[in-house]
Amino acid sequence: MFVTKYRYKVLKSDVGLNVRELIRQTCEAFEIEILKGVVSQDHVHILISAPPNLAPSEIMRRTKGRGSMKLFESFPDLKNAIGVVTSDTGLLCVTSGELTDDTKLSGTSF
Repeated sequence: MFVTKYRYKVLKSDVGLNVRELIRQTCEAFEIEILKGVVSQDHVHILISAPPNLAPSEIMRRTKGRGSMKLFESFPDLKNAIGVVTSDTGLLCVTSGELTDDTKLSGTSF
């Protein structure tokens, strides 16, 4: 999970769809399989299967870094309005053994 800066609700409509596509492209480029994912208005949840040579922090660095650059190219007003969208320190990483069938994700699914 990662969140927008100050939890601003900017990941809606075209911005949210763009974020979802950018995450898909980045994961595909690094052979990361998205098992489940949701883009909400102020955060993103993704459950992935990644190669063992990629640390979770490296996956997030690549996903958030590439995603924010491309997002600002497509939506330059975001940068002026709220600063860097994905630079908040909000990041949660757990192994799939800690998730249950009852875990609910809300937002636009991947």
